[in-house]
Amino acid sequence: MLRMTSTTTQGPDRASVVERVSAARMLATVHELARDSYAGRRVGTPGGRAAAAWLAERLRELGGEVELDSFPVADVRELYATPELAWSAGGRVRRLRHRRDFVEHLASAESPHPRAAPLAAASEADLSGRWVLAEAGDWAQACERAEAQMAAGVLIARGTDPEGWMPKMIAGPAARAVPIIALRTDQHANLADALTVGPVHVTGSMPLRQVAADGHNVHARFPRASRTGRAEAGPRVLLTAHYDGVGDDPGVRLPAAADNASGVAAVLEAARVLSVSPAIRAELSVAFLDAEETGAWGSAHHAPALPADTLVINLDGAAHLHQAASVEAGGPAHALLATLDQAARLTGVPLRAGAMASDNRRYAAAGLGAVGVGMGMPGYQTPAETPERVQAGTLAAAARLLVATVGLLAAQAPA
Repeated sequence: MLRMTSTTTQGPDRASVVERVSAARMLATVHELARDSYAGRRVGTPGGRAAAAWLAERLRELGGEVELDSFPVADVRELYATPELAWSAGGRVRRLRHRRDFVEHLASAESPHPRAAPLAAASEADLSGRWVLAEAGDWAQACERAEAQMAAGVLIARGTDPEGWMPKMIAGPAARAVPIIALRTDQHANLADALTVGPVHVTGSMPLRQVAADGHNVHARFPRASRTGRAEAGPRVLLTAHYDGVGDDPGVRLPAAADNASGVAAVLEAARVLSVSPAIRAELSVAFLDAEETGAWGSAHHAPALPADTLVINLDGAAHLHQAASVEAGGPAHALLATLDQAARLTGVPLRAGAMASDNRRYAAAGLGAVGVGMGMPGYQTPAETPERVQAGTLAAAARLLVATVGLLAAQAPA
């Protein structure tokens, strides 16, 4: 990691500020937000609200002027019981494991009770009362025929992550009229092979419903006063990270440590360092956003209320920096992106252009200069996304990058 020195454009005071970030403090934040009591921090849940309250208190301790802003969220997918899936052929029964062998399809109709029925290939003429094995890439057409003939449900193929998990999501297309279950690709192939030999029977349930919820953004301003007691001018900078997760499965923890407790921890630490650093003159705000996992509702609610000259840096994932951090710029962000690049070179953080489909896009769509940064999410949206997989060095790199960028923006502002 390169260190900033007094020979850089940051200056000696601002250079020392960058080195004040604490990896230990950030790791403690990650462990806190991944605790059982927050239950995966899904929007609209007691765990999500508890996380918002905890973050609001931390920002108040830093001297921020804190506001909790509520907003409605529609069509959140809620898995309220563990789905079942089993199939039998030739006298042998195979029971599959949720999130390892199969997973909910977000367009599935709610089907809380197991449905037992014969299996049919999607190409067969008669699908009535049968589970339908859809071909790859043909699930929508298979659903249309299954709905028209009142089939028991549809089975489609889906891949896994490198560790064999099928990640959880809670936002998707409109619900269909039949249950839809996604099988791991090899399990789907096994069913297809068995069906060529003889009859196959399938039993499956999908206790998945759509619920409305209230989201809660946590906003904080850090007004900076000069020795005369008057507010100082400076660039208007907003640091953002979403704190919500997809929530636990019934009886199974999804800690959401990387996505996005890690990003929250780095933004909180950057705010701690910047809020007490007189060498950095900027109008700093922080937004911890809710409902990103359901379609970035929190940032969509917040963005229209911001002044047009606000510069936004959104951090989604700061858990495992591989070759480089992914960066996406949107809106009038040319100068902000150039400053971020300069800060990255000064702090030794490699950057590369990459898609960052997160809250930064909502701010950019509102006409603001916005940059999204991501530094890895091991175990993404699975039970394997634990605090132990969040790297202290990546947290430190993320916080230093944020502090250095704000410092450079402040240094470039007119006196």
